[in-house]
Amino acid sequence: MPEISVVIITYNEEKNIARCLESIKDLADDIVVVDSFSTDKTREVCLFQGARFVQHTFDGHIEQKNWAITQAKYPHILSLDADEAIDEVLKNSIREIKNNWQHDAYYMNRLTNYCGKWIHHCGWYPDKKLRLWDSRKGSWGGVNPHDKYELEDGNKNTGYLKGDILHYSYYSIEGHQLQTEKFSTISANALFAKGVKATWMKLYVSPAVKFIKSYFLKLGILDGYYGFKICKISAHATYLKYSKLKKLTE
Repeated sequence: MPEISVVIITYNEEKNIARCLESIKDLADDIVVVDSFSTDKTREVCLFQGARFVQHTFDGHIEQKNWAITQAKYPHILSLDADEAIDEVLKNSIREIKNNWQHDAYYMNRLTNYCGKWIHHCGWYPDKKLRLWDSRKGSWGGVNPHDKYELEDGNKNTGYLKGDILHYSYYSIEGHQLQTEKFSTISANALFAKGVKATWMKLYVSPAVKFIKSYFLKLGILDGYYGFKICKISAHATYLKYSKLKKLTE
């Protein structure tokens, strides 16, 4: 039976972290929170919940998560964000896996709560995530801030777990818009570092395609008012990313 470390990175997450820790405290054999010097009560909450609390300078989402892995006691890791929790179905699925680990890694779905509403469309659900894995078989990759865990060649034997990660994303539309400004800047810088160019097509066509795909093809229209706002902001985020990239390359 493998022992599981739960690894979480944080920065000013006093509003979310207790819910996250509560959801996994009777499942995890080890909980480590890697914090990038929060200025709120994140540390106090984590210590009260019994988690190990380590501080480390933030150099990027991918970099921070890969460093956080090195702080885990065990190689089998469940990775969560501070604004996430696991539901009872997923918790039971993970318990079963602990008794019968068969794969290199396990996928699970993520269900997002947006301004108090669970979003089942917009391309947001099922939001397939690889979050339970043997850390000796891969590492975090992707393009900041959109990290993803990537298995090494030869370690692609994966399973799929029942249940959901519950993602409490944004408490307000304004919060979503502010995050979009921040993340689009990070994305533009990451693309610039990779030598990507902001073409006319990417700048003006990609946002329209993003909206049409999210709102109509992925049925964001069925999520009502918030579905429309999500699709609109997502399309604008695409424009911002390439607009900022264009300025970097001029």
